[in-house]
Amino acid sequence: MAEGRVIVVTGPTASGKSALALALAEQLQGKGAGTVINADAMQTYDAFPILTAQPTAPERARVPHALYGVLPLSETLSAARWRTLASAEIERCLSAGRTPILCGGSGLYLRTLMQGIATIPDVAPEIRERANADWQLLGPDSFRARLAEKDPAIVQRLKPGDRQRHVRAWEVATGTGRALSDWQADIGTAAPWRFATILLAPDRGWLRDRIESRFDVMLGQGVLAEVRQVFDRAPDPRWPGLKAHGAPELFRHFRAELPLEKARQIAIDHTRQYAKRQMTWFRHQMTPDLVVDPQSAQALGVVAQYLTKTEV
Repeated sequence: MAEGRVIVVTGPTASGKSALALALAEQLQGKGAGTVINADAMQTYDAFPILTAQPTAPERARVPHALYGVLPLSETLSAARWRTLASAEIERCLSAGRTPILCGGSGLYLRTLMQGIATIPDVAPEIRERANADWQLLGPDSFRARLAEKDPAIVQRLKPGDRQRHVRAWEVATGTGRALSDWQADIGTAAPWRFATILLAPDRGWLRDRIESRFDVMLGQGVLAEVRQVFDRAPDPRWPGLKAHGAPELFRHFRAELPLEKARQIAIDHTRQYAKRQMTWFRHQMTPDLVVDPQSAQALGVVAQYLTKTEV
């Protein structure tokens, strides 16, 4: 493969990204063999490999994989931090003569890597801790109103109940003396590599069925025991990794608030809604080099042909 080229396989959840990236990496064996690098926020955490559909041990044995299950649930993974981690893995691949294949549906993370991001100074941990305490003390509405006095532009972009992003905006404004929206307006240097972006765009009905069947497969693979193990640890509900689709619903089931079938259905519905938001984001925020129908038996061949044709 061309030196300095990075392949990106993206699309909505359950669209078949991991399978395509794996098959592509195997096809590249012997000519810049591929390494699959995770570009999905939740797959970066270590506690829910089944729930977040991380590659299995046999799949990882077939080709190298990176950035899967490397962080504890308690750590915050921002787009900027992922960019740093992914950049290091890309450089490692290219230095070894391998082809980096970014795989995941976190579109903001991918855009941050490809187009750049503002470099925001580190903020003292005690400011974040105080902001989290204020969120609990004041409540979401009052916290949001207070943040609007410092950064009205960011408040307009945030969902009212999104604690993590509201707290982040407050800590940046407080810790740096400058609004987060101002920092975000200063885009940093774009990545130095050339990207070939492959977007999987499935039929909506097909994807809805896939999301349901995948969750049922997870149940058969032992996802209840996996999530129960975390639940029994009484984790801090503010931990970012607990946002994995299905975890909040199964937690409610373990607290006897929902029967399993109801928790299953809510988890599936929430995942479908997320997939819809992803596709909207991709349509408006990304210009892929190639759009592929994952339902097609020729999907891999189409991608491989495109990459060969555009190789420099």
